[in-house]
Amino acid sequence: MTPLSHPTPPGSSPTARRVLVSGASIAGPALAYWLDRYGFDVTVVEKAPTVRGGGYAIDIRGVAREVAARMGMMPALRAAHVNSRRLSFVDAAGEPVGSVQPEQVTGGSAGLDLEVRRGDLATALTAPLEGRVEFVFNDSIATLDDDGDAVHVEFDSGTLRTFDLVIGADGLHSNTRRLVFGPEEPFHRYLGHVFAGFTLPNEFGLVREAAVWSEPGRSAALYAHEPDEDLHGFLIFRNEDVPFTAFRNPEAQRALVRERFPERSWHLPRMVEGMEKADDLFFDIVSQIHMNTWSHGRVALVGDAAHATSFLSGQGSSVSLVGAYVLAGELARHSDHEVAFAAYERLVRPFAERNQALATSGGTVLIPGTRQELDARNAMLREAAAGGGMEGGGATHAAHSAIDLPRYE
Repeated sequence: MTPLSHPTPPGSSPTARRVLVSGASIAGPALAYWLDRYGFDVTVVEKAPTVRGGGYAIDIRGVAREVAARMGMMPALRAAHVNSRRLSFVDAAGEPVGSVQPEQVTGGSAGLDLEVRRGDLATALTAPLEGRVEFVFNDSIATLDDDGDAVHVEFDSGTLRTFDLVIGADGLHSNTRRLVFGPEEPFHRYLGHVFAGFTLPNEFGLVREAAVWSEPGRSAALYAHEPDEDLHGFLIFRNEDVPFTAFRNPEAQRALVRERFPERSWHLPRMVEGMEKADDLFFDIVSQIHMNTWSHGRVALVGDAAHATSFLSGQGSSVSLVGAYVLAGELARHSDHEVAFAAYERLVRPFAERNQALATSGGTVLIPGTRQELDARNAMLREAAAGGGMEGGGATHAAHSAIDLPRYE
């Protein structure tokens, strides 16, 4: 493996050298990459037993592509590019409504956006860190004690260690955020939908495409990569209240989803059956994180832990890559971590908030809430299939690049 170079950091050398990053999904390894490159001593702790592979495809768009290029990841990501060819919609009876290119719905740029499995992105991020960054798996932060000069950390394993900075990159339901800022509820914004994701055998002949069934307030989606791979299924529905009682009860989750999709049309019976049998069921709510500040003392948040955009925005990973790049750069540029944290937030917050807005402005395409919204969506799809565009695509594309990316080296 070719060692990473260590350019002289711009500005003052950082006084905070030992950094603990909690989370090894997307934002955590991206941050670790840049911090290591700037000469920090980085440890990444992850509660899972390893970096998770596979998974559904995610998009890297706009300015996030430039971050990936500056990391030297573009050859690996191009090789892993899924290249979905078509997004098809059917009505409640399973009859075709229209098929469009995915970019017509997402507002992305055909031929420029990268679509890769989440696990392939995680692998591309972590591979250059082998032998350079310490990874601690099967563990998590139990307590944090920031005494002003350092952060004293006790892990679930009982290990005690001290770091100059701690960064929470541990997702929507961040443990780091809970320990430092308190319970999630004040920062959590529920967008009114519940979803179940799972894999099932590809018995439908789908290849590098997605198909979506919709009724007001409910959608079912099948997403295919290669013909010899399992499909990713998603069942999404409107729910006025957060189903708290189902979160720790897989049987309650399955019962709730089954109840909301009783139809015998299209592939719904097979999808519900696949959901019932799946050993990888992922059940959660569609929600975002909104905070007044992303840092406190020597602890800061990045990625979904700070500003989850929700999967309806399609921008969670892209915003995470950008946030990690800026946070590391500002820590290298400023010797005072509080100045660095403030500069990072000043640059990234408007970008994150603009991409959060995509989830509420464009959600009716995938999950129309009313019959009127569904009819309007279907009319747009038919127009787009005939060669027109999807309303809002230009605004969506602008949000993907709504930050002037600094250069730190």
